[in-house]
Amino acid sequence: MTSTEIAGLARIVWDYHQLHHALDTADIILVQGSHDLRVAERGAALFLDGYAPRIVFSGGLGNLTSKIWDEPEAEKFARVAREMGVPETAMLLETQSTNTGENVQLTRRLLEREHLYPDRFILVQKPYMERRTYATFRKVWPEKDVVVTSPQLDFDDYPTSEISKEQVIAIMVGDLQRIREYPSRGFQIEQHIPAEVWDAFERLVALGFTDNMVHFEE
Repeated sequence: MTSTEIAGLARIVWDYHQLHHALDTADIILVQGSHDLRVAERGAALFLDGYAPRIVFSGGLGNLTSKIWDEPEAEKFARVAREMGVPETAMLLETQSTNTGENVQLTRRLLEREHLYPDRFILVQKPYMERRTYATFRKVWPEKDVVVTSPQLDFDDYPTSEISKEQVIAIMVGDLQRIREYPSRGFQIEQHIPAEVWDAFERLVALGFTDNMVHFEE
């Protein structure tokens, strides 16, 4: 299969993962940590544009970042926000979570300790994690209003010298597997997966893009 054909399959999965929610003002911008500092930039820009009065950076060291960083994702993200002009008084940091579910659970506890009880959230994540982020939040904290956004990048523009296109495809494949498998395990709400998307997933798996897949015990 040619690189163009692989990219075509990957784009199908990429497009499925994005939700294209319309943004409105909220009580909290919740920026979920990752290995991509552009997520922090997107969250900080939304704060500076007046979308919410507070911003939470959530993330310890996860599956990917534990291999490349020795500092919590939230602290790295907060540094980006400070450099962009976000005031310290507007930021809260949750530095212990290791996955998407914990991002929500531990942020909820943090906000309760701070006596903050927001109703509306803007979640910020990587473009290809919008759907899983939304599905997880709706499962963990279903009574809240939530929309999801991400750095405004196309699939072809997203890879960098640190994040290769092959890595992006493998991570997307793993996230799609989780979207299918996690609802039955109580981690996410159900999300419909069109046949075309699942076919692209299976073809990418057959091509070896499996590094980020979960091996479930039967």
